[in-house]
Amino acid sequence: MSETHVRPRMSARDLVHPLVLLRRFASDMGAAIRVGGVRGGLLATCLLAVGSLTPAYLPQSSPYWVPARALGLDSWWAKALGTGMVIAAVGLLMIAWFNVRPTIYVGVKHWAVLLWWSLPLLLAPPIFSHDAYSYAAQGWLVHNGLNPYEASPSFLPGPFADQVAWVWRYTSAPYGPLALQISHGLVELAGLNPYYSAVLHRIPALVGVALVVHFLPRIAILMNVDPRGVAWFSTINPLLVIDFVGGAHNDALMVGLVVAALYTAYRGRMFWALVLIGVGTAIKQPAILAAYPIAVIGSGWAGWHVRHLARFVVRLAYAFAVSIGVFCAISVATGLGFGWLNAVTVPGMIVTMAPFSLIGFGVQNLVNLITGDPNGQLIWKIAQTLGLVLSAAFVVWYAITRSRTRPVSFLAWAYLAFASFGPALHPWYLTWGGLLLPLSKPSPRVWRIAAALVSVLLVYDAGNMAWRNDLVGLALAAVAAAVIVLYRRYLRGHRPLAGLGYHDEEGEANA
Repeated sequence: MSETHVRPRMSARDLVHPLVLLRRFASDMGAAIRVGGVRGGLLATCLLAVGSLTPAYLPQSSPYWVPARALGLDSWWAKALGTGMVIAAVGLLMIAWFNVRPTIYVGVKHWAVLLWWSLPLLLAPPIFSHDAYSYAAQGWLVHNGLNPYEASPSFLPGPFADQVAWVWRYTSAPYGPLALQISHGLVELAGLNPYYSAVLHRIPALVGVALVVHFLPRIAILMNVDPRGVAWFSTINPLLVIDFVGGAHNDALMVGLVVAALYTAYRGRMFWALVLIGVGTAIKQPAILAAYPIAVIGSGWAGWHVRHLARFVVRLAYAFAVSIGVFCAISVATGLGFGWLNAVTVPGMIVTMAPFSLIGFGVQNLVNLITGDPNGQLIWKIAQTLGLVLSAAFVVWYAITRSRTRPVSFLAWAYLAFASFGPALHPWYLTWGGLLLPLSKPSPRVWRIAAALVSVLLVYDAGNMAWRNDLVGLALAAVAAAVIVLYRRYLRGHRPLAGLGYHDEEGEANA
């Protein structure tokens, strides 16, 4: 449907009629699938779903192992084929994402694109991460009367624990209490089946994705930001498709609640926005940071005069009091308490692509080699702590210099800082602030860097898991080919964000 097409005028009663809604849904889905880029992305996620059934992507305990072995798929050639399919899927999805860009809101709805791309992943095993299996095992602990803050999945040996990656099998849960109770409910819903318990964690993840898709473009309109750029970069982002829909991470629900809270705040309902932040914090604790920009939105904070500052400090105290109060109430109501405080260091126990963690690990290995002490980890921990201190310093500096006029920009960059310089960094951590980045009215250079970074993170996701298939060479070769293709597109003068209405940063007006 072209942008000049005008729909016939309908009454309010017609708009809510189920048949009318069904016809509009079918029309929008049909318009989307006629676009080549959408079909390319659908092919990519189909390949991703099939490739996820290979040994690199399945836990030790999975119902797919029995038919796979019966068909002779537990072999080198099957690993090679599966890994090749996944790597090709990542490359195709990146290209499809760029190709579909000009069509968003020009005859194609962003939600329809996302739905087509998500369909093959809905029943597939969790993609590029085994975190959903950990969620299921923690829900299994709650079902058996154990507190995941005090007991690890290894306390109950069996199929639930066998699905969990070995490094997390002996650690307590770092997640919010509501997330653990949701996992408990999903384990019950799955009939205590370990595999289906993990797959059903897509339900809360999809709720989070729906909140992002529904509210983020609407926030853009309220902030006078081009919604096309926001819809393209944030709601059909390949990281969102793969890590939120495919990976079923609880970050999806946390981010969705934060986005819903921002929209609610811009609509002038501060209290309910703060309630949403409290609920989001009970899913995953970084959500609490959003209480600060919500206090700024609509505050009329005019400057740093003592009177203006004092008025805002009172509002800020109220914001954190409500958010933390809701979080504490949920913690008490769940019966799980605040044991997550003892597990805040769990994510940093392994080496990830976090810059300070990598630097500290490298220096530590060098020192261990020189001193002959293979067990010392002091330098690694110091480097991780330094990263946290620097990220906190950046957040404080940004809060003082920019947040008064750009609260959402503050939240985007604060999340990116904490994710990047924290003790652990996984690709889906960068979605916390990355999905909000288009609302900061970034410059063309920032747009290009952000789009390129998405490709790099997808490459890391695919290559990281390919190690388990002993096909690193194949993975890196395919990744290099994908990078070269994208780089050549740029060299030919293809501006990645052309036509999205990007412009230099301007102040975000207080609502």
